Amino acid sequence: MRIEHIELRQIGLALKAPFQTSFGVARQRRILLVIVEGEGLTGYSECVAGEGPWYSSETVETARHILTDFLVPAILGKSVAEPSELTACFAPVRGHNMAKAALEMAGWDLLARAKGVSLAHFLGGTRERIESGVSIGIQPRVEDLLARIEGYLAQGYRRVKIKIQPGWDVDVVAEIRHHFPTIPLMLDANSAYTLADLPTFRELDNYDLMMIEQPLGYEDIIDHATLQRQLRTPICLDESIHSPEDGRKAIESGACRVINIKAGRVGGLYPARQLHDICQERGIPVWCGGMLETGIGRAHNVALSTLPNFRLPGDVSASDRYYAQEIITSPFRLSPDGTIPVPQGPGIGVEVDRAMLERLTLHKETFVGANHR
Repeated sequence: MRIEHIELRQIGLALKAPFQTSFGVARQRRILLVIVEGEGLTGYSECVAGEGPWYSSETVETARHILTDFLVPAILGKSVAEPSELTACFAPVRGHNMAKAALEMAGWDLLARAKGVSLAHFLGGTRERIESGVSIGIQPRVEDLLARIEGYLAQGYRRVKIKIQPGWDVDVVAEIRHHFPTIPLMLDANSAYTLADLPTFRELDNYDLMMIEQPLGYEDIIDHATLQRQLRTPICLDESIHSPEDGRKAIESGACRVINIKAGRVGGLYPARQLHDICQERGIPVWCGGMLETGIGRAHNVALSTLPNFRLPGDVSASDRYYAQEIITSPFRLSPDGTIPVPQGPGIGVEVDRAMLERLTLHKETFVGANHR
């Protein structure tokens, strides 16, 4: 498959409601989409970098820079037979995993379409439906949080994750357990704590939690191992895992018992599958995290979640969870049993609403051979 044309397109979308984590509040998103064409086919993907360097050091602007000046030139005009070749082309660039993933994942979509198979099948997936959980941001009041949980449970979501931060943790979890004593419940700290907060984690350890996600520093593995040895509750690592090798080291050091796999965080679907395999070989379950994706990014997450070791419900919720508008013609919907069907068409299996895409576009750049406009 010869890569003939690449487009970078920025769109703007407002969230249905503010989404608050320990590092800030999101009300709208500027999203960088990548569109790759070759031999009459088109592949789509989405860069999950945010506008600010809060979750990651990458931003929409840094991703655009790395794509424009380094990654796009590395593959434009070349023939690619397998997705692993894209990973190899990007290897000389250190870091910038979200930028790499955006282009690599569009390549996966393109190559799957060329083979006439779904992305899930191309990846080696084994499921026709995936289990769906929901992630709930920090709320103004505990009562608001309880109402949201009740609403999402009524819709069928199989697991509830809440964001926590110092001062919004033990008492909040106690209230949730009082009202919902048996629901699958996990906490996500987004690196808001240190080992000095061990007394807090020991209190949280009493509430029958599925896991506590990324409680300590976003680059840390060592302190997480120290914390995990003192807790019954599994620690799940997210921000600390930038590569399959990071996953191996975290597991072997005892830093976690679960890993959240985000393709954007580790550099694409190929390294995400490698990380999945490392975890599977070592008996560590994984699940797919979310980054407030549109239907394009959500389609990639759905496909990734079909791999066999994705044994826990992920953050891959229905399209209407975050946005009133969608950029795919058939939004993802939650079934009453708490699952989402896996698209079976070629590639990501969903059709992009090009008219909606045009209306939402803030800026676009196209690359054709040696030309750029």
